[in-house]
Amino acid sequence: MAEKKQDFVVSDRRRFAPEGELRPDAPVAEEEKGSSSPAPAPVESQAKPVQGPEQKTEPAPHPADAEEMPPPPTEAEQQEQRDAYTASGKKLADIVNKTGGHRETLPEMSFERLVESFYMTALIQLGAVRQEGEPPGVDIMGARQTIDSLTILQEKTKGNLSEREQTLLQNVLFELRMAWIEITNALATAAAKPPAGSGLDKK
Repeated sequence: MAEKKQDFVVSDRRRFAPEGELRPDAPVAEEEKGSSSPAPAPVESQAKPVQGPEQKTEPAPHPADAEEMPPPPTEAEQQEQRDAYTASGKKLADIVNKTGGHRETLPEMSFERLVESFYMTALIQLGAVRQEGEPPGVDIMGARQTIDSLTILQEKTKGNLSEREQTLLQNVLFELRMAWIEITNALATAAAKPPAGSGLDKK
């Protein structure tokens, strides 16, 4: 009969625990609840989706790859676009002339004018050229980027330039690099000197 009471007691622990009659057996019920581990299982399942986004971030840099670049336009599409671009330029020139804003037509762009454009930009960034009344300003990092752009242009057009174009590009790069080195050395020397009135120069 005692064994039957124990059996009934076990079943009573599960049914009558909420009523509070079997308080001494409550810790046993809590242990049984603690031993049942289905509760943390959903927590682990919730942690799995967290790893999903982390794996999705890995292929993020791939769109920059050449493999995923869109295909280039066809030759027919490019020719059609060039013709439309030229026609639009003529329409714009006609509109300017009709409105009384007559101005000399700009010369067509060429490789030499492209190099000269980079050259003037670098001179402005180096402070060698400025408008009247403006204080001198130096953008040393911007000048370096412009010079590096000319360097890339030289490397990518190697073997495809005329002798005149190649000579112009070489001279421009040589002059700009020398100017950049001089300004960089001057800035480094000025930074190494102690400020005036600090007393360090007297030592």
